[in-house]
Amino acid sequence: MASKGAILIAGGAGYIGSHCSKAVADAGFLPVCYDNLATGHRSFVQWGPLVVGDVADSIKVATTIQKYDVRAVMHFAASSAVGESVADPQAYYLNNVAGTLGLLQGMRAAGCDRLVFSSTGAVYGNAGREPIPESAAGPTVNPYGRSKYMIEQILADYRAAYGFASIALRYFNACGADSSAVIGEMREPETHLIPRALMALQGHVGDFAIFGADYDTPDGTAVRDYIHVDDLAVAHIAALDRLLQGQPGGVYNLGTGTGYSVKEIVDAIHRETGEAVPVVMRERRAGDPAILVADPAHAERELGFKAQHSDLPNIIRSAWAWHQKAHPRRG
Repeated sequence: MASKGAILIAGGAGYIGSHCSKAVADAGFLPVCYDNLATGHRSFVQWGPLVVGDVADSIKVATTIQKYDVRAVMHFAASSAVGESVADPQAYYLNNVAGTLGLLQGMRAAGCDRLVFSSTGAVYGNAGREPIPESAAGPTVNPYGRSKYMIEQILADYRAAYGFASIALRYFNACGADSSAVIGEMREPETHLIPRALMALQGHVGDFAIFGADYDTPDGTAVRDYIHVDDLAVAHIAALDRLLQGQPGGVYNLGTGTGYSVKEIVDAIHRETGEAVPVVMRERRAGDPAILVADPAHAERELGFKAQHSDLPNIIRSAWAWHQKAHPRRG
């Protein structure tokens, strides 16, 4: 076993969970991947054992924690597509909220009381200002964001009632891929902007669309804060260390403080790849706010975290290297 002990990675076979598993291993821990493989990939589990299970199964969670003598849990297991959450909110509340309650029940039964939780910038809804501080959370504008915000409130209640230490990390737009192109962003169907645009260049997506050109933004398209997945992984190690040092927890934005519009991302992809992305313009999607840009100062002050890999060219180059490997060009 790794010298620092085991960390349970719930959802560790997914995009962000696998990158964080690699970082956990690099930091001297054993990452134990716990994933039902509904959307995760066995091939992404490369740095520790895989336990196939659902977070809602509190008994299996508890036995896994006990078997590996787990010191803390990182929780990435969730549904995360905004549009899908609007169309089927029940699925999101069952998987995200009820699933997390099962995970927490299993953790408490096994005597494990430290959790790093994968939250989201979607908790800010239409915050109406930028950059957005942690105090601006709510009201949310889609069931996905609501489910994550509910979990944050549950964790606060657990902290107060049970002394359960947790850190919620509110990601803005996760993107990019591991520099070695061993793992990257891969889901079916793909819903995220950058991978869909790259897959359109490769002939795997025939209907790449920009949803909404009439937002109150400089070029009319939605503006987001994009953070490289390698930076997210570094922040998770910082949060884990803080919990293991006995801190009670908190809530932190993970972003850069800089926003890019959808059109700016598409133009940057053109510059980096030398190819123009074929674009279809469509109406706005329900639940999409105009601007979401993080104020990252709190994470920098308390976690010592500042994004180092999230310049736009690096994001696109790393994602493009991964997609060329994972999705060979058609034709």
